[in-house]
Amino acid sequence: MASSLDYKIIGERLQKARKSQKMTQEQLAESLGISNASISRIERGDLKVGLPRLYKICEKLNISAGSILTGSPTAQPTVPLDSEFQELLSNSSFSEQKMIYEIAKTVIKVNKEFNS
Repeated sequence: MASSLDYKIIGERLQKARKSQKMTQEQLAESLGISNASISRIERGDLKVGLPRLYKICEKLNISAGSILTGSPTAQPTVPLDSEFQELLSNSSFSEQKMIYEIAKTVIKVNKEFNS
């Protein structure tokens, strides 16, 4: 049986995260290019926020979507590196991109072995 999302709880967690960042609804809405009313409705649980928008909101609030969905305070905050990696790769030759990939793959493997 699939569990359903409780949008009221998600909204409450988003509101708490926003307030911990000392950000107003207006500031958050403006940074996302949406209306203040939408943020208000999301925080009240009246507007069902989709995952793409949830990830964008969480990125602005420097919190992981996982922590908002699960309520787990141990979830890691998001680090918006997509654009940084994209820029790094676009300014690199093919051989440099391959080297970056191999290094990242090795770091992930070693980290998994270390943490298991």
